Parts: sequence; structure tokens; C-alpha cells
Amino acid sequence: MPGEANFDEDVCRVDVTFADHPLNINPDSQWQTFFKDNEVLLQIDKDVRRLCPDISFFQQATEFPCQAVVHSSGVKRLHTRIALSVKKAPEDYAPMPEGSEAHWEVVERILFLYAKLNPGQGYVQGMNEIIGPIYYSFACNPDSEWRGHAEADCFFCFTNLMGEIRDFFIKSLDEAECGINGMMCKLGEQLKSKDSAVWFRLHDQELYPQYYSFRWLTLLLSQEFPLPDVLRIWDSLFADEKRFEFLIYICCSMIM
Repeated sequence: MPGEANFDEDVCRVDVTFADHPLNINPDSQWQTFFKDNEVLLQIDKDVRRLCPDISFFQQATEFPCQAVVHSSGVKRLHTRIALSVKKAPEDYAPMPEGSEAHWEVVERILFLYAKLNPGQGYVQGMNEIIGPIYYSFACNPDSEWRGHAEADCFFCFTNLMGEIRDFFIKSLDEAECGINGMMCKLGEQLKSKDSAVWFRLHDQELYPQYYSFRWLTLLLSQEFPLPDVLRIWDSLFADEKRFEFLIYICCSMIM
């Protein structure tokens, strides 16, 4: 936090309280940045802890923890930062011992770093559901050498994927053609052209696409199926150059 020395450097703590302090309302204040980061980190922490609750994978220890983090006496662990800064209810499980970290901690670190590097977008709930299958795929690679690079590979792929679907997570673009409302309109039009009877039935009952397809499209169906099925769907989805048209077809078939 502000005023602390770098953990790895043999220097004394720098006193910045004269020029900056926790009550400083200047947007350039280090403390203001620290508090805003904590708000983002708290949301990320909540989301990654409940990632894929039907399997225990993300609660298990990773084979390749970040050594700079797990041997820092808790100083560099993100959830420790939250515990020291924000009052939270007791967790259902104990943190990993010194020298180990769980898979969800790795995902938490990736999402927080992504939010810091993309301040215009930041972190939005649902990104944890997008990154989960990606990280799982890399961390479960049969080749241990590849598993050792799971965090870096996941960050690279997640960043590239978000480059394609980031408009779904930006509220100001909801009404744009590339936004989530535009995608839901395309789904409605596709359903009407393929099965007008179903479309009219849903329309008469006022069951509009916003009520059932928002999560399908935003999260690329990652919450609609078990993880193995999600991986199979994504394998075909990402292999298609017109993947978002393909996604519309999949969602349409789910309704029909």
C-alpha cells in the first residue's frame, strides 16, 4: 500500500503522508488509487472463489505457484491485501499454506492485472466465467512443461478473447450493433426466420431474448453447460472465423 517499500528491495519505508494521505480526495492520490483498486479486487475475489463450484479444481493447489508471491509471508497475496483492507465474513476454507497457492488465486491475479492494464474497461462480473475454462485447459495440459506456463498462456489468450468480446462488457456500447443488445436482436431475427411459430409463441408470452439470452451470449454459454461440454463447444466456436454468427446458431438451436 502507499508508503510501503518494495518487498524485494533493501530500502526503508518512504513516508508519503505529508504530501498524500488516506483522506486525500485528489484523483491522482496514491491512496485514492489504492482504495479504488481494493473495490475492484474485492469483487474479483468474490467471483473467483465461486468459480465452477461443481468441481474442486479451482480450490486445489497449483503445481506451479508464483514463487515471488507464495514466499512473501503473505505480503504479495491479493486476498491478504483484501483481508487487511476490507472487513469480510469468514471464509469457508483456510488459505493455502506458505509456499502454495490455489488455482483461483492465479485466476484472481490474472483478472486484477487485466483490470489494471485496461482502466477504460476494468473488471466486469462475468469475466471470471470467461477466463475459467481457458485457465482450466492450460492448467490441465498433459505435458507438465506446458502446465508450467498456464498463467502466462491464459493471460495472453484471455486478453485476445476479450479484445473480441469486450463490447459485450461495456455498457455504453449495449445499443451498438456490436454490443450485447445487437447480438440479442440478431438471435431474435434468426429464430424468427428459422422457426416463426416458436418466435411468435415467445413473443405472445412476452419472453423476449433479453430474458434468456443475455447470459448465453455475454458468457459464451460458459454457465449453461458442464465444463467439459463448454470446452467442446468452445473448441468449435473459436475454430470458426465467423464465431459470433456460429454462437447465434447454437443459441437458436437451444431454443428450437
